[in-house]
Amino acid sequence: MIKRLIARLRRHYHGVRVAFCCLLGLLILADLLVPRHHVYFIGDEIPGFWGLFGLLACMLIIVVSKWLGHVWLFRPEDYYERRGGKK
Repeated sequence: MIKRLIARLRRHYHGVRVAFCCLLGLLILADLLVPRHHVYFIGDEIPGFWGLFGLLACMLIIVVSKWLGHVWLFRPEDYYERRGGKK
């Protein structure tokens, strides 16, 4: 079931991307309607701040994770063979 869902989403990638961008835009517009009674942080005054903050934080986590994986985790295909055949 999940396999078919993922295959369908991949076939309709552009439509899924447009739908999620529209959803993000609607959430930012809905944020304009929320009254701000008590502002505890300067970001609370800026409409859409927390949505943008979450998006940027997620992108930063992905970039750092990929960099860390390439630098620290990935090994060449012949990594164990070059070590003298030890198991």
